[in-house]
Amino acid sequence: MWLALAFFSAFLLGFYDISKKISLNNNAVIPVLLLNTLFCFLFFVPCILGSYLGLISPSSVIYVPFGGWEEHKYIIIKAVIVLSSWYLGYVGLKHLPITLVGPVQATRPVMLLVGAVIVFNERLNLWQWTGVILAVVSFYMMSRSGRKEGISFRHNKWMTCVIVAAILGAISGLYDKFLMAPPEQGGACLNRMTVQAWYNFYQFLFMGAIFFLFWTPRRYKETPFQWRWAILLISAFLTVADFVYLYALTYPDSMISIVSMVRRSSVLVSFAVGALLFKEHHLMAKAADLVLILFSMVLLWIGTD
Repeated sequence: MWLALAFFSAFLLGFYDISKKISLNNNAVIPVLLLNTLFCFLFFVPCILGSYLGLISPSSVIYVPFGGWEEHKYIIIKAVIVLSSWYLGYVGLKHLPITLVGPVQATRPVMLLVGAVIVFNERLNLWQWTGVILAVVSFYMMSRSGRKEGISFRHNKWMTCVIVAAILGAISGLYDKFLMAPPEQGGACLNRMTVQAWYNFYQFLFMGAIFFLFWTPRRYKETPFQWRWAILLISAFLTVADFVYLYALTYPDSMISIVSMVRRSSVLVSFAVGALLFKEHHLMAKAADLVLILFSMVLLWIGTD
C-alpha cells in the first residue's frame, strides 16, 4: 500500500513541477514562493481550527495535534531545510528547461539511498538494486543531455542552484523518515498531520520575513511580480502530494529509499506535459532515457511485492 501511495504522490508532483514552471516564467521568485507557502498553510487552517475546537475527532486522518516545543523544534528544522531547497529549486527552474531540471532533481533518490543504508540500515533486494542501478544510469544519461542545451553543470549558476536544491531535498527525505519513525527505530514518532500543517506555517513565517526584508526594498530593481492562477495550483498539487507521501511513511515497512525513488518518477509527468507546453529541444534523446526510469520503477514494484 505504501508503494502505491508513493506512485500517486509522484503523479501529483509532476503537475506541481509544471505549475511551478508556468508560474515562474518571467516572474519574481520570492513573491511566488511566499504565496505558495501561504496557500499551503491555508489549506490546513480548517484542520487546525477544527482539531483545536473539538470539531474533528482525534481518530480522523485530518486531525492535527498541536504538540509542544519538543515536537515543534523538529518541525522548524524541517521548514528551514525544505524552504532552502524550494528557493534554490525555484530560482534554477525559472532559468532552465524543465526537461533538464526534472532529471537533475531525480538524482535525489541516489543520495537518499546512500543515506538510508547508512542511517536507517535499510537493505534492498536484487530486484530493487537492479531498479536503482537502472535509474542511476538513466539519470546520468539525461544529465549529459544538458550539454546539448549548451548548459554546463559545472559553470552554470542556475544549475548549481538546482543541484544544491536536490541535495537539500535528499536531506529532507532522510529527515522525514526520522520524524515519522517510531522510537524503537530511532525516530521522533511525530504525527504526520502535525508535521505537515505546522511546517507549512513556519515556512510562511520565514518567507514573509524574507519578502519584507529583502525583496520589498529592491522590488523595482527585480523582475516584477505577476499574478497567475498556476501559483495556486502549485500549492494544491504539493499539499496533496505531501499528504500522501507522509502517510506512506507511517507504514512500518516503508522504505524511504524506495519511496523517494518512486516520487522522482514525477519527472515522467513533467517531461511529457512540459515538452508539449514549452516546446523544449532534444526530446527524443531524453525520452529514451525516460524509458529506463519507467522500467526501473517496474522493477521496484516487483521487488516490493
